[in-house]
Amino acid sequence: MTLTGLYVPLITPFDHTGEVALDPLAALAHELLAAGADGLVALGTTAEPTALTPDERAAVLSVTAHVCRESGAPLIVGAHNAEALGALAGQPEVTAALTLVPPFIQPGEAGVLAYFDRLATHSPVPLVVYDVPHRTGQPLSTETLRRLAELSGVVGVKYAPASVTADAVALLTDPPADFAVLGGADQVISPLLALGAHGGILASAHVATAAFADLIAQWRGGDATTARALGGELAALSTALFAEPNPTVIKAVLHAQGRIPTATVRLPLLPADQRSMTAAARRAAAVDGPALRAA
Repeated sequence: MTLTGLYVPLITPFDHTGEVALDPLAALAHELLAAGADGLVALGTTAEPTALTPDERAAVLSVTAHVCRESGAPLIVGAHNAEALGALAGQPEVTAALTLVPPFIQPGEAGVLAYFDRLATHSPVPLVVYDVPHRTGQPLSTETLRRLAELSGVVGVKYAPASVTADAVALLTDPPADFAVLGGADQVISPLLALGAHGGILASAHVATAAFADLIAQWRGGDATTARALGGELAALSTALFAEPNPTVIKAVLHAQGRIPTATVRLPLLPADQRSMTAAARRAAAVDGPALRAA
């Protein structure tokens, strides 16, 4: 199994009472798939999972799984420990789990390998490693990523470097067999795709779904001239959407577009400033993508 294409890591919408808005979540999920997303990610970091109760997380997963089952779309679920992975047993809609490199403790690359070896051995679903070193504090070398790719049950990586480095070039110009490299740094997704990434897990694609899907198709189809131009527009949009902690600006734009009932986020996040929302909405309106609606 090699995961390819565009995956949108869903936000969790809240209603005017602060409760999870399940019907708008389902509508948003359907809309994203109809606009060109190949699959969805439930309970990723964009979903504010640590601010949700266990019952809320279960409800979000149930709704998203139902949408993916109806649409025949793959579903990746954020699950970062053995307990969360075990809870995915018996859920046929779940294609894989997105599992974060252990944050903060900096276990070293050997520790990361041992950790994923243990998790993959016991997980009921395949794992996609979430490699985001500027947030976890634990960088992974190209050699370590290749060794992770050799583990049975590890099928890919959400590759989210802060910039395109020599390591990224080395990984993507000679990727491991049967191992998906999905770009996870929205602002640099175009160069990652140009180097050979199989697709992306992109929060910004809430706003410009069709355009991001087009970008992936253009790079994978060899239309470099068109892809470079669109990639520049989408990099500027992504920068605007990440001007404040994710997903605050994305939620503000979705609310302004009438696609979710509120822009509410839960602590420790605070709502995005109006100026950030306006700037991002203007960028969105300027992107030539059929899924966009002016805010």
